[in-house]
Amino acid sequence: MKKTCKFILVFAAILLLAVGGLYITGHGYIISAVRFTYLKGYTTAHIDDHPYFTNHVIKAGTPQFWPLHEKFNQVQLTDTLRKELEDYRSTGFGVFHDGKLLYEEYWDGYSDQSLTNSFSMAKTVTTMLVGKAIEQGYIQSLDQLITDFLPEFRDDPFGRLCTIGHLSAMRSGFDWSEEYYSPFNPTTEAYYGKDIEQMLLKRQFSSRPGGLFKYLSANTQLLAIILKRTTGKNLADYLSEEFWQPMGMEYDALWTVSAGLEKSFCCLHTNVRDYAKLGQLLLQKGNWNGRQLLDSAFVERMITTDDDAFEPGEPRKYGYSVWLDEVHQPAFFAFLGHLGQRIIVVPDHNLVIVRLGKTDDKRPLGKGHLDTDTYYYVDEVVGMLSQLQIIE
Repeated sequence: MKKTCKFILVFAAILLLAVGGLYITGHGYIISAVRFTYLKGYTTAHIDDHPYFTNHVIKAGTPQFWPLHEKFNQVQLTDTLRKELEDYRSTGFGVFHDGKLLYEEYWDGYSDQSLTNSFSMAKTVTTMLVGKAIEQGYIQSLDQLITDFLPEFRDDPFGRLCTIGHLSAMRSGFDWSEEYYSPFNPTTEAYYGKDIEQMLLKRQFSSRPGGLFKYLSANTQLLAIILKRTTGKNLADYLSEEFWQPMGMEYDALWTVSAGLEKSFCCLHTNVRDYAKLGQLLLQKGNWNGRQLLDSAFVERMITTDDDAFEPGEPRKYGYSVWLDEVHQPAFFAFLGHLGQRIIVVPDHNLVIVRLGKTDDKRPLGKGHLDTDTYYYVDEVVGMLSQLQIIE
């Protein structure tokens, strides 16, 4: 009995020392990361984690329901597409054609009302807000220097050269390591830490802005700080006013915050139908029911790559917070997020495809330069609808 008690005391002492060490070294956020992932049965952040954090509400107004396609849910998924969706634990899947809901299906108790984490799809939404802020005069252009809003970087030899566009196009040169499974990593600290703004503004730029594309979540989070400072509004309120309510989103959504600032690199929570409207807005070049909610020229800029952003011969895969495959037939662009969150837009067929779920397909497909599953969704849906003569 004494040996057992001694063991427990020693173990408790070691545990306290370990926890104390994490806080002393500035890694206290790891405690939250462990609580909200491993102790919940996960190995990474997951789509249902919003109850563990503080959230701002993105308020909906009068809903505009998706009109139903004349062949709504009469389409049968191919066996290969269904296997892809079910093998990788999809929770929701929707196909929208000609501005109408053609097909939707849910799994594992989820529904059209379920709010799940967008992860990095929120990056695209953040740049949409940047476009709106430019229209409204809060920001001059994508070429405006960030130091006009972030004086903290005026003495940084590289930071003072960075523009709004460099952040959105992932060409900033900011000092950051993008890793989703390592605890000792700034992305993990950004996700689970207590003050994301303070964390980012203490860091520096490590290379000259305007270089080659390098995907960094910090870039989008810096845009969030800029948006909040220049508009004087929370991103959730700004999104509600400029897009969520004018587009008639069906439900209030959530955006997770850190010390009052939305985590714009991730963590917008809504459902299949409302995610699809974001894709539909870009498909329609920013126009919604005859009202131009986002400048069409800005939308074109979002879905266009910079000529010097990639090495010669390297796939031109990213515009301004939008992923692209310009050579695939049919060409498409997409909002992409961790664990396979997808809003895929296929302009040639007037299609929007939304997939939400718990894991993603990382197998090499032997084609394309984006995530494997995006090609399954595009190819299978286009092939299926072509056979049914819904599209040519």
